[in-house]
Amino acid sequence: MRWKLRVSSVPTAFGEKVVLRIFDPTVLIQDLAGLGFFRRELMEFERFISCKSGMVLVTGPTGSGKTTTLYSSLQHINSSRINICTLEDPIEVVHEEFNQMAVQPKIGFTFGTALRNVLRQDPDVIMVGEIRDSETAENAVQAALTGHMVISTLHTNDTSSAITRLIDLDVFPFLIASTLVGVVAQRLVRRVCTACSVEEILNEEQIQALKIKGAQGRKLKVKRGLGCVKCRGTGYKGRMGVFEVMCVTPRLARLITQKAPASDIKKEALNDGMMTLRDYAIRKMARGETTYEEVLAVTDEVIVY
Repeated sequence: MRWKLRVSSVPTAFGEKVVLRIFDPTVLIQDLAGLGFFRRELMEFERFISCKSGMVLVTGPTGSGKTTTLYSSLQHINSSRINICTLEDPIEVVHEEFNQMAVQPKIGFTFGTALRNVLRQDPDVIMVGEIRDSETAENAVQAALTGHMVISTLHTNDTSSAITRLIDLDVFPFLIASTLVGVVAQRLVRRVCTACSVEEILNEEQIQALKIKGAQGRKLKVKRGLGCVKCRGTGYKGRMGVFEVMCVTPRLARLITQKAPASDIKKEALNDGMMTLRDYAIRKMARGETTYEEVLAVTDEVIVY
């Protein structure tokens, strides 16, 4: 497989600004365990995507690794007995074992219309590149209701706000509660370079900034990279995911049906044992895999009322 580049160019006051996104097939399709999941969250996510019907959503901003998670998920469940159809804009990586279709909005072949047509192809799993509008959201939910597994993405900050976003797209709350299996929010943090990593101690100010419970007065060891030839002097080499995995339990489904605010949904998910993105990143930092600066840069403080 060859690399693929996506190029974005805009004019600025001092010349053209260009951003390149590199799609490497060996990176886009990985073993799920290599994405950065801890054991508990990995088992939850594997359970989500192994369901015979329902809907699983992966959320996060552009560049947070959602595409890699989607492709890796499809590869994980792929077998000769499963008919996997994907609807993409555009097709990021061609994979012979998936039935991949590129939407063409200019000729009316949108995510919504493609979903209606692909149901006639007897799919078991449908991957929708992104739920952008009410038509796509409605058809995705209907596909999940009729015995298909639908895996898609939304541009939301965390797991609980994905519920609010679906309601904003005119999906009835009782349908969301009936079809949604789980939601995963994710970000990417840089890995500490193992060739030049050294130990350091977090100071009190850093501990207070992260609001680490029970850590005041303790010496917390973390790691950072000094910078070397292998990491080009940055102290980091490679990236990994940090995740917030929310399982839609019966109690959570009742809150969704009642149109509870996102804060109430998050509070219930936390009571069920969900780790926030910030807590997940802090745990990665404690294991010496990323740094204090990355945790602050990539995740937000969570305030639950």
